[in-house]
Amino acid sequence: MKTIAIVGAGPKLGLSIAKKFGENGFQVALISRSQENLDSLVSQLQIIGIEASGFAADLYDSDQVIQAFAKVKEKYGFIDVLEFSPTSGHFPATLASEVTEENTLDHFQGLVIGAIRSVQQVLPGMLKKGTGAILFTTGLQAIFPIPEMGNVGIASSGLRYYANNLHAELAPKGIYVGHLSLGVIIKPGTQTDPKYIADAWFEMYTKKNKAEETFPIGVTPETIIW
Repeated sequence: MKTIAIVGAGPKLGLSIAKKFGENGFQVALISRSQENLDSLVSQLQIIGIEASGFAADLYDSDQVIQAFAKVKEKYGFIDVLEFSPTSGHFPATLASEVTEENTLDHFQGLVIGAIRSVQQVLPGMLKKGTGAILFTTGLQAIFPIPEMGNVGIASSGLRYYANNLHAELAPKGIYVGHLSLGVIIKPGTQTDPKYIADAWFEMYTKKNKAEETFPIGVTPETIIW
C-alpha cells in the first residue's frame, strides 16, 4: 500500500485530499501543529475505512519536522507522495505598501523553509527508488500580483519557484513535482468544496502531464471565486 504524507493537514483541504487518496489505496500520514486536531481528522478517516495517523510538528521548528517524518517512516515505511499545503504565518496578509521585513520573513519561513524541510525528509528516499511525487498547494498570489497579499505573495511565489525548479530537475529522475494554485475561497457544499480540489490534485498526480495548474483552470485575480 502506498503512503501520502499531508503537511498542514486541516479539516477542509487536507481532509479532502486524505479522503481522495485514501479511497484510491493510500494510507495517510497527517502532519500539523495540533495533535488534538490531528486526532479528530484521523478518526473521521478511520470511520470510512482509511488507514491514517497524525504526527504533530511545527514547520517553524526543524527538529519537530525531522522527528515527525521519522515517525511516519517508522510506521509506514516509504513515503510515495508528499502534499504540502499549510496555513503559515503569525501575521495577516498585508497590502504591498505595508510589507515589512518581519511580516514577510515570517511567512517565508513557514512556506518556503517549511517546504524545504519537508522535502528533505522524503527526497533522498524517492531518488534512491526513482519514484515518488511532491505536490505543492498555494494561493493565486503565487502566480499573479495581488496587492492585498503583499507579504504572503512573496513567500508563495518563492514556493512556486522552488516547485518548478524541482520539477525541472526531478522529472527525468522519475519523480513528479506539481504545483496547484487556488483561485477560490474554500466553502464546503459549494462549487468551491475542497473535494473538487482534491479531485484536481489526484488527476494531476495520476496523469503527471502538468507541472503546474490553477483551480479552477484559467482563473485570474479578476475571476477568483469568493
